[in-house]
Amino acid sequence: MTIDQQLDELGRQWMEAELSGDAEALDALAVTDFTLVGPLGFILVKDQWVSRFREGALVMHEMSWTDVTVREYGDTAVAIGVLTQRASYQGTSADGRFRVTQITVRDGDRRRLAGLHYSPIAAPPGRP
Repeated sequence: MTIDQQLDELGRQWMEAELSGDAEALDALAVTDFTLVGPLGFILVKDQWVSRFREGALVMHEMSWTDVTVREYGDTAVAIGVLTQRASYQGTSADGRFRVTQITVRDGDRRRLAGLHYSPIAAPPGRP
């Protein structure tokens, strides 16, 4: 499988696990020291990220992962794409469209998530 195919498959598994609230699948997709940087700058370690799904605090209703570009650096790969979601966190809307940087590492014959960094999509300052 090419790196693009590997990351397409990982992206599909990630979306499927979040949409179904499958905490065990998310746990298996991420390395032990996985870190997520949220769209407001907060940081979640792996257990915090997974527990939001295990406890039902974060519910994903719809997700898409598009416009993905991939760069490979040995055992590490970086994918940057657009994540659009319709979701709720503790009953409050968590809908959004984000530019996401996904960092993956090779683990045998597959890729695992090492980090996700979410940024809101907006025009640069001074531009409409």
